[in-house]
Amino acid sequence: MTNIRIPRNGAGGRVMRRAQEGIVLFIALIVLVAMTLAGVALMRSVDTGLVVAGNMAFKQAAIMVADRGTQDAVKWLQDNSSGPTLQTTNTAQGYYSSRPVIEPNWFEEASWADAVSVNGGAPDASGNRVRYVIHRMCTQPDTPYNGANAGVSNECALYFAASAAASGGSMAVGAPQFVGTPQLYYRITTRVDGPRNTVSVIQTSVLVSI
Repeated sequence: MTNIRIPRNGAGGRVMRRAQEGIVLFIALIVLVAMTLAGVALMRSVDTGLVVAGNMAFKQAAIMVADRGTQDAVKWLQDNSSGPTLQTTNTAQGYYSSRPVIEPNWFEEASWADAVSVNGGAPDASGNRVRYVIHRMCTQPDTPYNGANAGVSNECALYFAASAAASGGSMAVGAPQFVGTPQLYYRITTRVDGPRNTVSVIQTSVLVSI
């Protein structure tokens, strides 16, 4: 009968343990690096979401503030609607007596060289700065709405109030009849520069009696 002795702490056991030394540490380091990268990605995702939400809030606030520029421009038009004032370009007041031949890029600062700054250019409590320009919707500058410039007729966007005969019923015959003093279209372009470099551009069309 042969007795077989299995070494418990012999050379074979020491070799197996030595081969396994450091594997657990290596795996733990890999897991730690993966968890760190996942945590950093999560933090960056949350930060990006907060920044986007904040920028959208500032953008919406800038759109609402643009009404201040529009109201100031409308008041200036109403104060100067009588007489020939609105027939002549006045860049000091941000006013152009004709529409642009080529539409400017309103997000470029150079397009606002002659703009009027609301509140003297000082930002409001929220940090918004408002400017505006006005264009008379006519083709010829410094010309009456029904006049001509160097033999070229001035074409303007006009609105005539329709007569009662054009509103329907037994009195309506043929094309609508237009009565009264025409109204001329003016376009007000307002720009708001707000916090975090937010920029909003709003355009509004208004009618002013000639």
